[in-house]
Parts: sequence; structure tokens; C-alpha cells
Amino acid sequence: LREPGLNLRVVQLFRDPRAVHNSRLKARQALLRESIQVMRSRHRAEPRAPTRQRQQQQLPLPPGLLGGGRAPQAQHRAEFFLGGALEVICQAWLRDLLLARRSPPWLRRRYTQLRYEDLVREPRAQLRRLLRFAGLPVPPALESFVLNMTRGAAYSSERPFLISPRDAREAIHAWRERLSRQQVRQVEAACSEAMSLLAY
Repeated sequence: LREPGLNLRVVQLFRDPRAVHNSRLKARQALLRESIQVMRSRHRAEPRAPTRQRQQQQLPLPPGLLGGGRAPQAQHRAEFFLGGALEVICQAWLRDLLLARRSPPWLRRRYTQLRYEDLVREPRAQLRRLLRFAGLPVPPALESFVLNMTRGAAYSSERPFLISPRDAREAIHAWRERLSRQQVRQVEAACSEAMSLLAY
């Protein structure tokens, strides 16, 4: 970021963690390996413990999911790892948010944040803000593209990662109908500090 030969700008995109969890649950099996890698990244970042302690820290499943000695169902395993990965993601978000708040002026000029919900509610205004931040012009075709992608005719909640024109405004609140109260409470407990800083 301080390299004089580069004009690097960073845009960090955030989304309500409850909506993130909802989308990830719909693709739980496809994201299982990625979720385990994310959880392992937290353990790699922690100070190295002696071998015996490391063996005891091997991402155990909580006893409640084990079902009296039986192997846990694949769905419960996937949900456990997805939830654990989201907690790691929220901790990384919190570190980024705190760093940005304490950052020197040279970093503040090169870094901005964008909430997915703001982009969906005001696609043109947010696109203009981002392009102005990057020092780029606002081509009319790009404005039309963003409006088309966020104001499509329908919203397919069953295929959250399909990139197609859709009414993305419905995606903002889809988690309210899909997640149980317990799932919402778990996400809010794991991500409360980041959610507070992002005004979720």
C-alpha cells in the first residue's frame, strides 16, 4: 500500500453474517472442505503448542452432535464446520475493522468498506462512490449492469451462489425466514463485535 509505484486501493465487502450463514448452509456440502480449511487457519495462526497439546486441539465435534457414541450425521458435521468457519471469518473481520479505525491517513485514503446491503439498496450511488474512490469514470453500461444484476425479476434462494440477474433486495432478509432462532443466536454470539461495528 505504501509502494510509490503502485496506486493500490482496497475495497472490503461485508455482508450481514446471518445472511452469510444462511447462504453457506444452503451449499453446506460444497463448502465443507473450505470450512474445515478456514477453521484450520485459525489454529495455524495460534502459537505452536507441544505435540500432545496440538493433538488434543484437533477440531473436535461437540459431544451433543455425536449422538451417544454413533458417528455424527453428515448434515450435523457440515453445520458444525460451517458455523466454526463463520466464527473465524467474523474474527478476521473484527481485526480488519479495528485496524482500519486505528489506521494512519495514508491507509485511510486507500481503503474503504462496502456493505452488501448498501450496494443492493442503492446500487448506482454505491457504484459511483466506489469508482470515485478508485479514481475511475462511471461508464453508463456499468451502471446498467449493476442495476440489472440487483433488480432482476426473481430471487432464487435455493441457489445462493448462482450469478445471475435477481432481485437481490430479497436476499438481504432471506435469513429471517430460513434460520432458526437458535441459529440466529449462535451467529450473533460469534459475530457480535464485528456486527456492532458494521451496524448490523
